[in-house]
Amino acid sequence: MQELYYSIDRQQTDNLDIDKLSEYFTPHLGEYVSVLSALEKLNVAILKAMDKTKEEYQGSSVLGQFVTRFLLRETSTQLQSLQSSLDCAMDAVHDQGCTGRRILKKPQDLPVQRLAKRPGRRIQRNMCLSPTDPYSGMLTTGVSVEPDNHWGSQINQLEQLIDKLECESPHLEPLKEDTLAGTYKSNILLVQRQMSVKERDVEQFQQALKIYADATSSQLNNLHVSVQNLPDRSCFIMYEFWQDRLSWMSYLQSTISKTFQRCIIDSLEDPEMVSTMLLPASWWIMNNN
Repeated sequence: MQELYYSIDRQQTDNLDIDKLSEYFTPHLGEYVSVLSALEKLNVAILKAMDKTKEEYQGSSVLGQFVTRFLLRETSTQLQSLQSSLDCAMDAVHDQGCTGRRILKKPQDLPVQRLAKRPGRRIQRNMCLSPTDPYSGMLTTGVSVEPDNHWGSQINQLEQLIDKLECESPHLEPLKEDTLAGTYKSNILLVQRQMSVKERDVEQFQQALKIYADATSSQLNNLHVSVQNLPDRSCFIMYEFWQDRLSWMSYLQSTISKTFQRCIIDSLEDPEMVSTMLLPASWWIMNNN
């Protein structure tokens, strides 16, 4: 190692900068010239796509947002597949390099040193898949990646962006209408939204919630808005009554609804929980008469 160090540091400055390392390794790159070039282009493409996603996601339709989340998730799993294949290659090279030196070590020391040097790699070796297989990445979700690795940081950024985007859209449960209803307006829709808020952001959240509740209650197709704050908890439950399901779905795409989502996304402790229920319209008419 000392001989290698001095061969790179030819001017003997006791410092290995980027220029010296580049000058030394360039003649030895071989097939890795095209690999490193492709990685540089891929890195630029990913950052460009993430910037565009950040700018256009909020203004996209519900279908457009779903497609964006799907593409980000698939990109992440493909990168994880590539990462696991590289880890397999590194393990194989490491094992071959250690074969000739094992006779110099004590047998009882080998397991400890091996585990201390590369924890978690054994799990990845059994899950290596071909990076050229377009479906292989779907099977590698959850494979651990070393945090100090460049690709690991890229994957983590993608996963964080995906999680944030998924939180910005309410998780809607499928709605089953009463097939026995005789008329179009025989049912009204009850929407329950439960939001757990970080303690430090409660005051800011309450201000945004009041603006949203006032604006929503003034809508033509909205029947009523009620907010409940659970005692001893920073949890708010909002009930919205709408004349029909289509009215509520249309309101989700309005500026008021999207502005409220943007305001509270960073204040929530967990993703918002949304549930819906159809109620007979006669109940509402009878109780309000």
